[in-house]
Amino acid sequence: MGKIAIYPGTFDPLTNGHSDLVQRAAQLFDHVIVAVATNPGKAPRFSADERIELARIALGGISNIEVCGFNQLLVDFAHEKQASVIVRGLRAVSDFEYEFQLAGMNRKLAADVETLFLMPAEKYSYLSSSLVREISSLGGDVSEFVHPEIETALCHKMR
Repeated sequence: MGKIAIYPGTFDPLTNGHSDLVQRAAQLFDHVIVAVATNPGKAPRFSADERIELARIALGGISNIEVCGFNQLLVDFAHEKQASVIVRGLRAVSDFEYEFQLAGMNRKLAADVETLFLMPAEKYSYLSSSLVREISSLGGDVSEFVHPEIETALCHKMR
């Protein structure tokens, strides 16, 4: 199948910044797996099934991707999917320390899986799922930040 990459995240919700990174990764790799995490340390607003479905809708125009959920060690999931690369996004310097730590631990757990950092377009450098949730919960307009289907789902979920 060629070079396979995994782009993991909670995606609660998937933002246009996430979509931008998926599009960038899809140009670099033969196949990109958008892996929606079930993270016991977080309390997502959307269920895993909802996040997977919303990601499929928002990313539907990209032919060489698939969206699926996972609830295991990322490197184990990467091996299961025969992926050799983990794609991670960096928006700002503040992201780097945490992402650097994750990449180091993943390398220790699975030296055969590389981590690649991508930066979103500058217009998305400030964007985060938590900010989108907060704006939506307070009745703000998030149409610039998410796919229209995700905006509708947020309106229903947050009110």
